[in-house]
Amino acid sequence: MTDINCLIVDDEPIARDILRQFVDDAPGLNNIGECSNALELIEILKEKSVDLIFLDINMPKFSGIDFLRTQNVQPNVILTTAYPEFAIEGYELNVTDYLLKPIAFPRFLQAIEKVKQSSVQQELSFTVKADGKSYRINTKEIQFVESKGDYLMIHQKAQKIMVYMTMKKLIEMTRGRLHRVHKSYSVNLSEIDFVEGNRIHLKDKAIPIGASYKEEFQKNWGR
Repeated sequence: MTDINCLIVDDEPIARDILRQFVDDAPGLNNIGECSNALELIEILKEKSVDLIFLDINMPKFSGIDFLRTQNVQPNVILTTAYPEFAIEGYELNVTDYLLKPIAFPRFLQAIEKVKQSSVQQELSFTVKADGKSYRINTKEIQFVESKGDYLMIHQKAQKIMVYMTMKKLIEMTRGRLHRVHKSYSVNLSEIDFVEGNRIHLKDKAIPIGASYKEEFQKNWGR
């Protein structure tokens, strides 16, 4: 299992310091950033691939609970707060765990184990939002992805879904199953029928191999 990319969200500098140290001391965790409010968090999630958010509840203007109620959250979330009365509401919003401040390191590690178990179960799937709906996509079902301006068309065996997302972020979400072969295409190597010249053939679709992607594709295809 790869390292878990963590993001710390808390308006209190001391609380961020403690969580940063816990993340550094715990095996298998990678701290990719920190922010002091949930509005900053929304912007970070547009650019970075995050597996786990340590989310404070009591923050000004836009609380952790407000964030969970209004956002389509894909990463695991561990709530951190000094107020135990929010625990039930947090679990109703499908958080992975709830840590009460001051947080003890053994309890922190217990929460991380829950995240690891959840990550193993979700490793082969992810959620995207399209047309006001949330879709659960199994990465094994993806044949290829086609860029269409600011959108991506995800071609699956049973259906196609158009999503507003960058190709880079989608590839990260599939955890290495998709490979970029052209500025406009990524493919699932297991779906390739054959390669002829600079063309990849998948069932009834021929996809070009871009010059800047050819060497990397040949390494992955030949391994």
